[in-house]
Amino acid sequence: MRRIGVFGGTFNPIHTAHLIMAEDVREQVHLDKVLFIPSANPPHKNSDNMPGAECRLKMIELAIDGNEYFEASDVEIKSSQHSKSYTVDTLMKLRDEYSGEQTKLYLILGMDNLVELHTWKDPGKLFALSEVVVINRPGFLIQDVKNDYGRQVLFVPGLNIDISSTEIRNRIKENRSIKYLVSQRVEDYIKENKLYI
Repeated sequence: MRRIGVFGGTFNPIHTAHLIMAEDVREQVHLDKVLFIPSANPPHKNSDNMPGAECRLKMIELAIDGNEYFEASDVEIKSSQHSKSYTVDTLMKLRDEYSGEQTKLYLILGMDNLVELHTWKDPGKLFALSEVVVINRPGFLIQDVKNDYGRQVLFVPGLNIDISSTEIRNRIKENRSIKYLVSQRVEDYIKENKLYI
């Protein structure tokens, strides 16, 4: 049976900590592949001044190039032209996409997502569609989880690397270096396309 990780987010932009987190989960959960899925219209994020999903998908492709276990997916871009992107809908589409194969999906979340999971669309259904894998994030503890979902997830310890896309965007606005926070190819793409300035 193929084991496929599902790693969604705005990736605005994708950074080194995203890659390390995905690799940690891939190795510890023995995944055959990790899908990086940029959200088209995220319901919990303010999309003002956010580059389009195609642009963020391109940055993912540049960042993961060379890792045979990582793959960029446009499943949310194709299915969410005008509506909000919900993780439960994405998992259902992926389940249909892989219906011809023996596949198990593993939804990868940060601890910050788990704390807010009760606010998501049909959160209980996520567990019927996938194994939910949670990795620690700086500033969040298991005690922060006030919902019942913490008992149903698979916790994966990882390096606590405190890099945020917000910090990267702020550094760009302040004309400060983002070297080593993102891959060189992503940095070049951001500069060439004058993103976040």
